[in-house]
Amino acid sequence: MTTRRKFIKGAAMAAPATLAAPALAQSTITWRMQTYAGAALAAEVIDPAIAMFNKIAGDRMQIELFYADQLVPTGELFQALQRGTIDAVQSDDDSMASPTEVTVFGGYFPFGSRYSLDVPVLFNQYGLNEIWAEEYAAVGVKHISAGAWDPCHFATKDPIRSLADLEGKRIFTFPTAGRFLAQFGVVPVNLPWEDIEVAVQTGELDGIAWSGITEDYTVGWADVTNYFLTNNISGAWIGHFFANMDRWNELPEDLQTLFQVCCEQSHYYRQHWYWGGEANLRVNGTKLELTTIPDAEWATVEAAAREFWEEIAAESETKRKVVDIFKQYNADMEKAGRPYRYT
Repeated sequence: MTTRRKFIKGAAMAAPATLAAPALAQSTITWRMQTYAGAALAAEVIDPAIAMFNKIAGDRMQIELFYADQLVPTGELFQALQRGTIDAVQSDDDSMASPTEVTVFGGYFPFGSRYSLDVPVLFNQYGLNEIWAEEYAAVGVKHISAGAWDPCHFATKDPIRSLADLEGKRIFTFPTAGRFLAQFGVVPVNLPWEDIEVAVQTGELDGIAWSGITEDYTVGWADVTNYFLTNNISGAWIGHFFANMDRWNELPEDLQTLFQVCCEQSHYYRQHWYWGGEANLRVNGTKLELTTIPDAEWATVEAAAREFWEEIAAESETKRKVVDIFKQYNADMEKAGRPYRYT
């Protein structure tokens, strides 16, 4: 995997991204929070929730929000959160290099979900919330809430119409997704989020497998790529809100509840923003030509994902437990039939 990181020298160089907060009383609790998202994407996936929290909490508590890599590189978010350098984080486990047994399932776990609603059901009805809470409590971090983002598609400069077209393509993607896709000839590349557009323009990258079409348009990637592959390796990104455990325990119960409610509102907003956006831009978008790998050929990728699951499950008891939940859930959805699963 090719890696290049930019380090911003000190938090003082990074301006907080929140809307202007009210004048603070001397006793106001202040938190610093960093998201995985750059400014354009954060305007949808986190800004509204934090603005809502700050408005309701008033001079009791204010959260300063920082965008991708502003305080620390995304790959160091967990360390900064654990130390208390940052009080709260919005990210997936995979991107922030979380040292837990569940890290591999964050972001895009290949074919773990088909639709965005699969994610909250897996966490709230199939037991993943309890596993995540236990894993993070053991390392001094509060797991607040999990939710779904967009599906994982390829946006590329050249068309992808068969698996052979993936061979040698340098793709910006998540660690676990890259590990899975490497067997099909993909060369995973890790770069700072804000560098991706230029990297595609200069030829350092051939494409992106980091999002759905909504983000491609929102953050500018549709301006530097030409094709969008309708096949995806995951129906929804799994992301979370986290807090430093000590900072969380210091909050009054009503402020903890308020933060949780704002996180849930954020999850709900993304459900319809992404769901509608993915369809609208496929139908009405003018920047990307749609391509598709035939179902019979794509079925080999889905079969490889199940083998990948077993590879992951063999690594630890906790990973086995999570994989078994994914297997049971997907089996249940297939038995439930339409509209839960279409064959």
